[in-house]
Amino acid sequence: MSKGTQILELTGLRFDANLGILDHEKRAPQPIQVDAELNLGTQRLEPRDDDILHVLDYRKVRKIIIEECTSEHVNLLESLIGKLAQRLMQLPGVVGVRVRIAKLEIFDDCEVAIRVETGLW
Repeated sequence: MSKGTQILELTGLRFDANLGILDHEKRAPQPIQVDAELNLGTQRLEPRDDDILHVLDYRKVRKIIIEECTSEHVNLLESLIGKLAQRLMQLPGVVGVRVRIAKLEIFDDCEVAIRVETGLW
């Protein structure tokens, strides 16, 4: 039975979040982009069967990311990404998380992002 490290990636997820310290940021949500990598550790190269119940469902991961980022207004990007990384680490089988959140419209000439890595890589 062959094994390998399995990484679940979700990239380019865009939605509006209530985030920031500026007046206009507190009045209206702004677009963010989330990229996440979840280290599922050593797995069989082929699952024991073809049943979604035996793997981490990426639909659930997407839903959690959106819920964590939109549940309440957060002043700091650092606070939001820390909260999200901790939540993703709680998912079954996850041994490491890399997550990046970018604020897409804060400046005209660049995007601003924070990246966090926790757990095993």
